[in-house]
Amino acid sequence: MEFTKCYHCGDPCRGYSTFYDNKNFCCSGCKAVYEMFQSNDLSYYYDLEENAGTSPTITKGKYDFLDNPEILASLLEFEDGGLQVISFYIPSIHCSSCIWVLENLKKLMAGVVESQVDFPKKTIRVSINTEITSVKKLVYLLTKIGYEPYISLEDLDAKESKTDRTILYKLGIAGFAFGNIMFLSFPEYFEVNEYWLEQYKVLFRWLMFSFSIPVVFYAGNEYLSSAYKGLRSGILNIDVPIALGILVIFLRSTYDIATDQGSGFFDSLAGLVFFLLIGRYFQQKTYSFLSFERDYKSYFPIAVTRLDSKGREENVQVYDIKAGDYLLIRNEELIPVDGVLQKGDGLIDYSFVTGESQPIVKKAGEKLYAGGRQCHGALEVEALKSVSQSYLTQLWSNAIFKKNKKLQFQTLTDSIGKRFTIAVLTIAVLATSYWLFIDSSRALNVFTAVLIIACPCAIALAAPFTLGNMLRIFGKKKFFLKDSSVIEQLAQVNTAIFDKTGTITSTGIDSISYNGLQLNKEEESLIKNTLRATNHPLGRSLYVLLKGQNIYTLDEYEEHVGKGVKGEKDGRVVKIGSADFVGFKEEKNLINTTVHISANNDYKGCFVFSNTYRDGLSDLFRALQKSLDIAILSGDNASEKSRLQKLLPKLIPLYFNQKPADKLNFIKELQENGKNVLMVGDGLNDAGALAQSNVGIAISENTNVFSPACDGILDASRLKDLHGFISASRKAIQIIKMCFVFSLLYNVVGLYFAVTGQLEPVIAAILMPLSSISIVSFATLASNRIGKRINPKN
Repeated sequence: MEFTKCYHCGDPCRGYSTFYDNKNFCCSGCKAVYEMFQSNDLSYYYDLEENAGTSPTITKGKYDFLDNPEILASLLEFEDGGLQVISFYIPSIHCSSCIWVLENLKKLMAGVVESQVDFPKKTIRVSINTEITSVKKLVYLLTKIGYEPYISLEDLDAKESKTDRTILYKLGIAGFAFGNIMFLSFPEYFEVNEYWLEQYKVLFRWLMFSFSIPVVFYAGNEYLSSAYKGLRSGILNIDVPIALGILVIFLRSTYDIATDQGSGFFDSLAGLVFFLLIGRYFQQKTYSFLSFERDYKSYFPIAVTRLDSKGREENVQVYDIKAGDYLLIRNEELIPVDGVLQKGDGLIDYSFVTGESQPIVKKAGEKLYAGGRQCHGALEVEALKSVSQSYLTQLWSNAIFKKNKKLQFQTLTDSIGKRFTIAVLTIAVLATSYWLFIDSSRALNVFTAVLIIACPCAIALAAPFTLGNMLRIFGKKKFFLKDSSVIEQLAQVNTAIFDKTGTITSTGIDSISYNGLQLNKEEESLIKNTLRATNHPLGRSLYVLLKGQNIYTLDEYEEHVGKGVKGEKDGRVVKIGSADFVGFKEEKNLINTTVHISANNDYKGCFVFSNTYRDGLSDLFRALQKSLDIAILSGDNASEKSRLQKLLPKLIPLYFNQKPADKLNFIKELQENGKNVLMVGDGLNDAGALAQSNVGIAISENTNVFSPACDGILDASRLKDLHGFISASRKAIQIIKMCFVFSLLYNVVGLYFAVTGQLEPVIAAILMPLSSISIVSFATLASNRIGKRINPKN
């Protein structure tokens, strides 16, 4: 049966539809938003994009913590008198109509002074007049129109972060100087002998000198300081010969103009620094709208409801919770601390912490762990520990989260830096010493030419341009890496470990089959209406699965937490839930999740739930198996073992019931045995393993929402291309090595002419940037060619 689509959000109108202004709406919330837009002359919202909205859901009391002045003050960007400025992250921003309506909030709410959307980051910055409205009212308005802000504990701890634009300033100065020095050099390059130019020749030369000073000592200071620090530490890194090249060109050029021997090579100097900075910019470039260092704070609430001795409710910061406090945990709220259930029936979803996909029933007196989500009703919980001492935060206190992978990894460029530097300095000293005895007048030229021609700018540019371009290509294909060094590490992995739930399985999608007696229309309709009232994930999945039925009010409805639901209409009774609940003795060897049905106490059958695995999974594992050792580590039980064994290539190890610490230790043991490990996961339970691995990749259904601390974020729809990304990383390293070979050949030929005194410094200064340009062009074109081969259909 086909359902009419909601005019506001585009969702099917499944029996809840309401008709207004000749349009269908799936719920009264969508209808209310439409009326609001109409009455405020904002109906153009729907002309920008059809079905642009989202269905609004408002949980009572959810944002009461915004009445707490202390919490609110920590969220505000600015407050002065009656003006407050605050920014929110809004995941549902997705199109031009979203931007348009959010930047017109002042038409929807009196007191909104200005609102501005940052579309790439999916954030909105709003200024409000506190004498007319409040932040809490603003949040409820945003939620009502379908743009609920995502406010987490991370926002409470956020420090003001300023974008570092130093590299851009340095690029601008180097580029400006390069252009002007080239312009001032033209008369001497082309030997223009006009009298009016000759009389300004000395001025032009000193102007070039002036332009070169900020290039060397500001734009190029990172290379000079890096070389100095390396030498102090006894390390000959790749920046040593680069710094020598910069200083030699600058000093020799200054000497030439001071002694009136020529105009020097300031243009080549500025060009060298400019190209090096472009390479460094590519190397540092990453995706600012993604976070690779998120932890439990990104997903924890900013405040919680605490009950005092008289049972009165108050909203407090999560950090203010102490052992012994009584907390009210509402339906769908997260448990922020370890505690003991005092009142209410718990149905706790720990899937994001342990990987176990099914909610767990908890009774009064049982222990609850931080990070679980209550799926039914309200609970009263006595806190056993503070937030910083909970099970979840202890997982994050592991030493592995304090290590910097980048500092522990030696890049390909760094690995050759020491040998190259020693070779260049040795050749320069020997060649200069030789000419001091043979013809001392040529010794300085030889020394200068050797250091200029051997300046490893081409080598230094090969990796940044190749890897920077690969970062861009991967990003276009929805594979976002923290920085370029991750590509080098990805090329070296020889073992791949995969989580199961939410990684190789589709989140929120189940394959459901029915086994049993055929249900008649009345029974099916009664089942549908009984399921309508439940919030249980399996019940909601069945509700969506069942075909459209007439919606009516039940005579009686009961929900037994952890067991099932019962519905009655006109004397007909259905029970939906566990085997015991419906009166059926289930065989103990059943491996799949089942929901059983009985009608009027007669057993009918069961719905069988099995995971849906992502498209192309078998092909992916076959391709990876050719070059990598593979294993599955799952926090879930072994119910899917036989199915996985049929789906995946033979001999792939499968490990179930793995706790977060087990996963971390498993990877650590592999590394101790000389393995370079790639970990692919999705949840907080994978965070330790992702951090411990050489490369940690988080699979995300939405790359803009929570992902655990990782080195890269891969869109779930592109998991099938993972082998292609690994292959492309390895080919990128081959390109860099080819660039090194070309640069080495160039240096060998150039050094021959330099040490024999046949190469003037001016020619060396011209050849140096030309070699850099050729290397950059080759690296860019070759990496583009590799990128096109990663699933060319996408």
